Amino acid sequence: MEPRFYDEMFENDGTARAAGRRMVEALGGLAPEDLAKLQESVYRRFLHEGITFTVLGGDEMTERIIPLDFVPRLLAAREWEHIERGLKQRLAALNLFLKDIYHEGRSLRDGVVPLDLVLGCPQYRIEMRGINIPHDVYVAVCGTDLVRTHDGFAVLEDNLRVPSGVSYMLGCRDAVKGAFPDLYRAHRVREVSDYSKRLYAILSSLAPSMRTPRVAILTPGLYNSAFYEHALLAGEMGIDLVEGQDLVVHDAVLFARTTKGLQRIDVLYRRLDDDFLDPVTFRADSALGAAGLFHAYRAGNFVLANAPGTGVADDKALYAYVPRIIRYFLDEEPILSNVETHLCREPDGLAHTLEHLDELVVKEVGGSGGYGMLVGPHSTRAERAEFAERIRADPANFISQPTLDLSRAPCFVDGRIEPRHVDLRPFVLQGRDRQDVVPGGLCRVALRRGSLVVNSSQGGGCKDLWVVDG
Repeated sequence: MEPRFYDEMFENDGTARAAGRRMVEALGGLAPEDLAKLQESVYRRFLHEGITFTVLGGDEMTERIIPLDFVPRLLAAREWEHIERGLKQRLAALNLFLKDIYHEGRSLRDGVVPLDLVLGCPQYRIEMRGINIPHDVYVAVCGTDLVRTHDGFAVLEDNLRVPSGVSYMLGCRDAVKGAFPDLYRAHRVREVSDYSKRLYAILSSLAPSMRTPRVAILTPGLYNSAFYEHALLAGEMGIDLVEGQDLVVHDAVLFARTTKGLQRIDVLYRRLDDDFLDPVTFRADSALGAAGLFHAYRAGNFVLANAPGTGVADDKALYAYVPRIIRYFLDEEPILSNVETHLCREPDGLAHTLEHLDELVVKEVGGSGGYGMLVGPHSTRAERAEFAERIRADPANFISQPTLDLSRAPCFVDGRIEPRHVDLRPFVLQGRDRQDVVPGGLCRVALRRGSLVVNSSQGGGCKDLWVVDG
């Protein structure tokens, strides 16, 4: 045991935590070859499902099977309930903030968030000014990244634009549940299999009319890294999966071309970035969206989930202000804390970052997937020097955070069970008059020994998360 890191399965004295005792007993009685068979069985199920991710390398893209560790991460129900309350609070505040910055701008005048940080954000969409969003739900689907240290759970970042990973959560559950069904039943694990049903109910509740809504998913197409997820969700919800070429706008109403003719769309769950939604309003060279789509949206004739312009609220620089946003709009103290963050756009933040590059994690404010990031303690002197030049050239594009002692969970690696660092992405849903959080999430794991980077594109993998009584 290394007391420096919180262990998800064991106490500091090596005894199993209450939620994990049954799991420890079960795995402890298995020979190495039996553990290897369990790992092989979950891998084969993943292989059969075709759950892949895209790795970027130079000018090439490679599809790979997501590495899945068969040992589940366990959370006690009381821990999950704390997380759930914090996630709901955070999303409620961010939706209020988004409404405010596209309408009255009260929070900007009151100095809750710097005006230039919002208006200068590349994700701020002037086209959204003054548009009335049905039920004020700018973000219907949110994927919030959480980490745990000895100080408890903290939010690492908010993903409010087109958060992905649900297919991995569902695939992990199916594979691991199939590997040891008796142990799964004995733990009375809370289910995630009804996520698609929950998502459909949330999306349907946002429809602008009272008639039975027609919901569709907009995908960039087969070559998008998350296409498997788009197809999976559409199939499970029994709705259309459409590309931009399938959509047409008549008299400010959105229709989809189907085998039954044109069908009116009431709610479009878009898995496409703002820039590509409509070549008339946004990028003129986009072939992925539909001409006139934003005009129909602005007229209030259908709902986009999530709304354009929500990315301003998951900018990594604005992240530092979310606790203030919660206090301002809800008059509550944040349930989940932020990670200490230094903004390089500010002189003190820039100086601190440059002086402590060997200790900090530095990120681009709009970066994702583990790209454009420096992990100071694991970097070379040359890498730090190159990053320092990039920071000095464009300070506003970077933030830094301390290198966290991320919690660790047991993983089967190279024929034996060893601890590896983990994080967690639960999915929070916001509908017309209710919020919903599926009791689970995408649990990512840094499979390389000593690594803190959990992204699958950077050598990470995933594991199932079990919320159990205790």
